[in-house]
Amino acid sequence: MGKNFKRFTKVLLTGVLTASLVTACGSGGKPAAEEQPKQQTAVNPTGFPIVEEPIKLTFFAGKAASAPADWNALPVWKEYAKQTNIEVDFQLTPEESLAEKRNLVLSGGDYPDAFHTARLSANDLMNYGGQGIFIPLNDLIDQYAPNFKKLLEEHPEAKKGLTMPDGNIYSFPTFYDPNFKSVLIGTKLWYNQAFLDALGMKEPETTDEYYEYLKAVKTQDPNKNGKADEIPYAASGIGSLLDELKGAWGLGNRGNIHGRVDMDPQSGKLRFIPTDPRYKEVLEYLNKLYKEGLMVQDIMTIEGPQVNALMDEGFVGSAETNSPHAIGGVTIEHFVGAPTLKGPYGDQIFSRARSPLIDIGAFVITDKNQHPEATVRWIDHFYSEEGSKLFFMGVKDVSYVENPDGSIEYTEEALKEQSKFVSWAGGFYPAMLTDKTFKGGEATEQSIAAAAKVEGQWPEEVWPQFTYTQEELTQFTPLHTDINKYVDEMRAKFIVGDVPFSEWDQYVSTIEKMGLSQYLEIYTAAYDRYKAE
Repeated sequence: MGKNFKRFTKVLLTGVLTASLVTACGSGGKPAAEEQPKQQTAVNPTGFPIVEEPIKLTFFAGKAASAPADWNALPVWKEYAKQTNIEVDFQLTPEESLAEKRNLVLSGGDYPDAFHTARLSANDLMNYGGQGIFIPLNDLIDQYAPNFKKLLEEHPEAKKGLTMPDGNIYSFPTFYDPNFKSVLIGTKLWYNQAFLDALGMKEPETTDEYYEYLKAVKTQDPNKNGKADEIPYAASGIGSLLDELKGAWGLGNRGNIHGRVDMDPQSGKLRFIPTDPRYKEVLEYLNKLYKEGLMVQDIMTIEGPQVNALMDEGFVGSAETNSPHAIGGVTIEHFVGAPTLKGPYGDQIFSRARSPLIDIGAFVITDKNQHPEATVRWIDHFYSEEGSKLFFMGVKDVSYVENPDGSIEYTEEALKEQSKFVSWAGGFYPAMLTDKTFKGGEATEQSIAAAAKVEGQWPEEVWPQFTYTQEELTQFTPLHTDINKYVDEMRAKFIVGDVPFSEWDQYVSTIEKMGLSQYLEIYTAAYDRYKAE
């Protein structure tokens, strides 16, 4: 069914460190703020309904542009309310004003029972959890979340990534099945097979072969229209291709959540990638592509929909995008996933790998909630296969059907207009996503095949995000902001030629003077805590 499904999701990533479920206050945790007296409502330990007497909850929820305008009217949530005896009022805030509105609500004190799909960072969790506004979930997970508890037991790296430095877990995350590699990858490199066939070339497997392919696309008229209108490489921005290529120089060996820090194989210490000599070589390679006109014009400013349109029109030889066969509004054909490219020193790392712990701040419960036990049971369902199916597919025989072999697929009506049935479009949701329960763009035959090509070069260890104590954040945040802003600016200037590579040493010296050693010292402390568990 994949080809007909014209949606894909974007996801964002964040995570943390430490481990083991501890008491609700947590080892070393701060005391919670004065709690509201909780209403005593009987909660069934298993099965449905969750409560015998109906209750109502209010959730603040972030709405992506691609998500439905009114979640309360959707069949998925009406059905779940019937099953659980819990009615949820989703109060939606558009993503463009989400952070501002969320912070105002929290600072004003008039916040709801829970925050759902609200894009809370690890720092938010630590901050508001430490104040007692977000309640610790450790004991509640242990008693009322059997599905999520099992997930943490089976994936200890997720448990480590969710636990704050104070020992508490404050949130339920977005979690991707680690075996579902195409959704873990997200954006990746694609080749136009029709162009390869027309040129009589095999798919490029090295960085040198990739360059030769792009040059042939530019000069040999593979679309056979007699015009030099082919675009060798297209994407919105240069960062995705850089992240793809750096593994060919041995960089990014702990995955792409930490896009600029990995492990130096020589010293065994953390390495800041943008000052490494091999990073300079990646930039020089990209500069060569740019200078020779092998990239789409205005690559630094062109928008994704414009790139999709160029691919749809048959002009593009290679691209960085999500699942080209499942992008709404276009019919992109002939693209196949690229293998992990081998670089000049023989390195071949798929550096775009991500941790399955995607968005740690997807769901939190506040101290205003009078029914925390029931709320934990409510959210826990979405970390089971049945709950995941409900969340992503909707209601059986309404938005999806089950085939005799047990597989599921959307109904024709849901394929045409998914937003009438479910609310997950746009990502950042609290749920477990698997290849059995998700039929979005990453589940297409082409995306699965593309993921299989790179799975053999997946890093042995992929880090989730780390977290920092409040004291560390005071120093780390300005360092992180300033250093990475400078790296971004200089990356673009080196690639387009505004700054010559003869100034590389000065660039590195500037970063060192900005406090790189202190930055790495704090980063290492966070890493050490992560590894200690």
